[in-house]
Amino acid sequence: MVTASLTAEGYALALPVEVRFRDMDSMGHVNNAVFFTYFENARIAYWRAVPAIHTRRALDYILARAECDFRSPATLEEELTCHIRVGSFGRSSFTFEYLLRETSTGRVVAEGRTVQVMYDYTARTTRPIDEDLKAAIRDFEKREIPSRA
Repeated sequence: MVTASLTAEGYALALPVEVRFRDMDSMGHVNNAVFFTYFENARIAYWRAVPAIHTRRALDYILARAECDFRSPATLEEELTCHIRVGSFGRSSFTFEYLLRETSTGRVVAEGRTVQVMYDYTARTTRPIDEDLKAAIRDFEKREIPSRA
C-alpha cells in the first residue's frame, strides 16, 4: 500500500517494495540495476498519488539522469520501503530524490536521484515546467520546493 509519509526525512510518499527472486544476483543480494526499477515504481506511484494530475500529457518528460548510491546490501528475506520526493525545480527540469530503507530497522539500503526534463514531443524540444504542475507538487508535498538557478 502506498502511503503519504513525511516521517522519513521529509519524503512525500512511501512505497513498499517486494523483493523478488529475479531481483537477486549470484552473490545473494539485490542486483544493482534493480534499484533503478524500484525508483521507477516509486515515480509511477508518486504521480498516481498527486490528486491534481489527471492526464499523462502533463507529465511529458524525459529521464535525463539517474544515479544511485548503494549503502548496504538487500536480500530476498527483507522488506524494503522506497521514499520519494521532489528535490528541486529548474526552468525545464526537476529532480526526484529516493531513499530506500529496510522497513523493520530503517537501515538505509540506497539513496538515489533522477533528473526529469520536460519535453515537447511534437516540437522535439525541451519546454518550461508548467506552473500548475509545480503547484500540484507543492500542494501534494505540503512544502516549498527549492528552485535551482
